[in-house]
Amino acid sequence: MSNLLIREARAGDLEAIIRLHEEDELGSHGDAWLPETEAAYEAAFAAIERSPENRLFVAVDGDEVVGTFQLTFIPNLTGRGATRVKVESVKVKAARRSSGIGARMMAFAEDHARENGARAMELTSNKTRGNAHRFYERLGFSRSHEGFKKKL
Repeated sequence: MSNLLIREARAGDLEAIIRLHEEDELGSHGDAWLPETEAAYEAAFAAIERSPENRLFVAVDGDEVVGTFQLTFIPNLTGRGATRVKVESVKVKAARRSSGIGARMMAFAEDHARENGARAMELTSNKTRGNAHRFYERLGFSRSHEGFKKKL
């Protein structure tokens, strides 16, 4: 992992990013890199790239994408106009979990958030992901809110 690089995602990383989502049965939302889905993923990637509030990152070891996460900067009227960052779609390649990649990605995310003026960082995690919850708590996150979701 000494060659691990965390950088903004490029269009050429898209298939590898979706493959990471495919590995996650619980959080994949049926994601699959197929000829009939490529255009939808390419459109979403282009929208993320155009949005100044969104940044998509990959963790790369050599030439292999081994992790990904997305940051969304949210200006807010609470906290005297504080900006917060929402961390989304945190994935590490299944064969590489528990090797420090996730911790490196989250440290990078925190540094990037601070450098860009955010005063808080938040994320959600499925209630059944006990290992992930313990991981986030070790990194200093606290269970502060109850979340709700409604599919549209």
